Amino acid sequence: MNFGPKATPEESFAIMDLALELGINFFDTADVYGWKAGEGVTETILGQWFAQGGGRREQVVLATKVFGDMAPAGVKDPNRSRGLSARKIIRQCEESLRRMRTDFIDLYQMHHVDRGCPFDEIWQAMETLVAQGKVLYVGSSNFAGWDIATAQQIASRRHFLGLVSEQSLYNLAQRSVELEVLPASRHYGLGVLPWSPLAGGLLGGAPGKSETGRRSGEAYEKRVAENRPALEAWEALCERLGEEPANVALAWLLHNPAVTAPIIGPRTKEQLTGSIRSTEIELSAETLAELDTIWPGPGPAPEAYAW
Repeated sequence: MNFGPKATPEESFAIMDLALELGINFFDTADVYGWKAGEGVTETILGQWFAQGGGRREQVVLATKVFGDMAPAGVKDPNRSRGLSARKIIRQCEESLRRMRTDFIDLYQMHHVDRGCPFDEIWQAMETLVAQGKVLYVGSSNFAGWDIATAQQIASRRHFLGLVSEQSLYNLAQRSVELEVLPASRHYGLGVLPWSPLAGGLLGGAPGKSETGRRSGEAYEKRVAENRPALEAWEALCERLGEEPANVALAWLLHNPAVTAPIIGPRTKEQLTGSIRSTEIELSAETLAELDTIWPGPGPAPEAYAW
C-alpha cells in the first residue's frame, strides 16, 4: 500500500526486484491502495513492474482485494461503491486485472465483510471468476470468526472451496483475533496473514528525531504515552536479546503455527532487507512467556469472558 503514496514507481520496482532476490514472492495489494495518490495507483505500479518482463509475474503469488469505494469523486455508482455485490466483485476484478496487466489473480480477497450482501450472491460471483480462470483462490480480510464460519458453511453447501486465508489485524499490541478468528481459521484450514504486524510502528522501537510517516505526529505520540510501561519493558527485552524490536515483533508472529506470513509494507530497500532478520530469530519459551506478560493476549473464548 506504500507504493505510490510513500514510494515512487522506480523505488517500488527496486523493492520488488530485491524481494524476489531475497526469496519473497507473496505480494499483497488492494484495489483502493493509492489513497491520496488515487485509488488503483498501487495496482498500476505492480502492472508496470510486471510489464518489464523477466518472468516477474510468473514468480509472484499475487493477492489483491475488493470491497472499498472505487467510484470517482462525486459519482454515485452502486457497483463501484463499498460492498460485495456480484456485479461489484466481477467488475472490480476485471479492473484490477487491467491495472496489474495480468490475466489472473492468485488470491482474491474480500477486504471486509459485507453483511448486507448474502454469501450466496458473493460465492456465485467468485465461482464465476474461478471458472473463467481469472481467480485461483479466494480469501477474506477483517472477518469475524462467525463470518468465516458462515462463509465456509455456505461455500460447502455450494460445493465450492470457499476461503483459503484470512488477513487480520494482529500484532503483539493487538491480539483480539486470538479470541475467535484464529480458532475459526485453524478449524477451517485457513492461512492467516497478519496486517500491521508492527502496530503502525509502535513496536518498531523508539523513533528517531527525524522520523516521518506513521511514527510521527500527535496520534502516534498519544499511543506511545498510553503504552509507555509496556513499551519500556518491550524495548528492554529486545535490548537483552540483542535484536531490533521490529524484528522481534515479526519473529513472534512467525512463531505462531496459525500464522502463514505477516504482511510487511517496506517503503525502502533498507526496510525490506532489515526485516529478513526476523526469519532467523528463535524465541525461547521463557521469552515468549515474558512477551505474554508485557503484551497479554485475551485468552481463548469463551473462557476469557465466561468459564
